[in-house]
Amino acid sequence: MTTKPSKDLETFENPQSGRDYTINIDIPEFTCLCPKTGQPDFATIRIEYVPNKLCIELKALKLYMWAFRDEGAFHEAVTNEILDDLVKAIDPTFIRVQAEFNVRGGLYTTITVEHTQ
Repeated sequence: MTTKPSKDLETFENPQSGRDYTINIDIPEFTCLCPKTGQPDFATIRIEYVPNKLCIELKALKLYMWAFRDEGAFHEAVTNEILDDLVKAIDPTFIRVQAEFNVRGGLYTTITVEHTQ
């Protein structure tokens, strides 16, 4: 396989940096591991952001999300890590990351984190 998971988040210049607009990205196939049991956790990650000078490159984002597949993480920790990494990479005007985790033991978990300049 020529494509491998990577935590490198590539960016490109915002083509309309003089205008506020919103980018929405849905990632319905996110997986990580439960740090207690090692079993897989499945989630839909939703990213909403208003770019500043940079935008996130989508293939790099896909590989970034793939990199969590073999990592153990609590839902709260992984959602905050994703937000922190995106803020570091693109310094957006506003960003919201929402992680909707599938049912486990009769419970659904949704974590929402935000950052504003």
